[in-house]
Amino acid sequence: MVAAPASSRTLAPSPIVRMQYAAPSSRMSISSQRGAGLVRFTPRSPRVVQAAQRAPRALVVLAAGQPLRVMIAGAPAAGKGTQCAKIVEKYGLVHISVGDLLRAEVAAGTSAGLKAKSFMDNGDLVPNEVVVEMVQNKLGETDVQHNGWLLDGYPRSGEQAEAIEKEGIRPDVFLLINVPDELLIDRVVGRRSDPVTGEIYHLTFKPPPADVKGRLVQRSDDTEEKARNRLWTYHANVDAVVGYYEQQLVEIDGTRSMDEVFASIQAAIDAAARAVAA
Repeated sequence: MVAAPASSRTLAPSPIVRMQYAAPSSRMSISSQRGAGLVRFTPRSPRVVQAAQRAPRALVVLAAGQPLRVMIAGAPAAGKGTQCAKIVEKYGLVHISVGDLLRAEVAAGTSAGLKAKSFMDNGDLVPNEVVVEMVQNKLGETDVQHNGWLLDGYPRSGEQAEAIEKEGIRPDVFLLINVPDELLIDRVVGRRSDPVTGEIYHLTFKPPPADVKGRLVQRSDDTEEKARNRLWTYHANVDAVVGYYEQQLVEIDGTRSMDEVFASIQAAIDAAARAVAA
């Protein structure tokens, strides 16, 4: 478990006008419809970078020879897992989930893993500096250096964002999948899993076949009360995280189909790659 934020800093307003693949939100955004494309403005380059209706071949290695670096965030049940799989398949990035990384480091008995285990065994939260050490170690691995990375759901707080910022860990694009809370609740409460095959179904959005419906189970934390608690924690921290990545931020409308969401993600990643390479 990663430590909850002790504090978050207040950031001065950014001069960025940022692109959004969604209906207008309360945050400042601007989009220009040209077919399915949108334009993005950043102070890094005076040029306007347009995401074409048909995205070009993925630009994984940038002009400076650096691999592509992507962060993705979203509330529980926003669809990050599905989209991460699609991103990895399309771009060949190394998927890094801090939860998975934490368990792997502990199991492998690494220096950072042993530090984390000592806190976990005592029922304490793992300090941010230990988690950052794990992330740094992972980002330094040969395959990550060569293929680029997709950091999934981390940082989760302003404090964590500040910690990795100090270590020079910064994305080329920060994807934020937005879905209204009530739809998220519906997605969570209706979710069921098949203990035999591991397949995940939804009673409304992905109904199970009749012959397996009777054996499906619901996760103990897939209740409305627990889902709302997780959403409260997410909303309490997401703005502080976003504040660190105003220049890289692209907001994605997560209420659409999986393929439509991925089309926006692909356009955003391709546009970010071209902007950095320019």
